[in-house]
Amino acid sequence: MRRPQARQGGFSLIEALVAILIFSIGVLALIALQVTSVRQSSNARYRSEAALLVNRLIGEMWVSDRQTTTLQTNFNTGGAQYATWATAVQAQLPAGAASSPTVVVAADGQVTVNVFWKAPNEQPSDPQHSYTTIARIR
Repeated sequence: MRRPQARQGGFSLIEALVAILIFSIGVLALIALQVTSVRQSSNARYRSEAALLVNRLIGEMWVSDRQTTTLQTNFNTGGAQYATWATAVQAQLPAGAASSPTVVVAADGQVTVNVFWKAPNEQPSDPQHSYTTIARIR
C-alpha cells in the first residue's frame, strides 16, 4: 500500500512550479501591455500638439493680410512669423531642433506645413514622426 504514494511524491512540487511559470508569464504580459499603452499615449500627445501648432500657424495666416506675396514673405520657411512659430514648435515637440518644421506657400495660396519630432524613448535609428497639413488661404 505504501508503494503508490512513493511514485506520486514530488508531483505537487511540479504542479506548483508550473503554476508559478504561468503566473509569471501573465505578469510579464501585463507589464508589456502597460509599456505599450504608455508609448501610444505619448505618441498621441505629440500628434495632438503638432496638430495644434499647425492649426495655430494657419490661423495666424487667416487673420493676416492674405495676399500670396505677403504670406510667402512672412510664413514661408525662413520668414519672420515662421521663425517665431518654429521656435514654439521646437520648444513643445521633442527633438524639434533636430529637424525644423517646413512651411511652403504656393502661388495659388496652397499652404503645406510639415512638423517633425522624435519621442525621447526612441532610438536614433528610428524614423521621425511627422504631421502634414495642406490648406488653401485666399
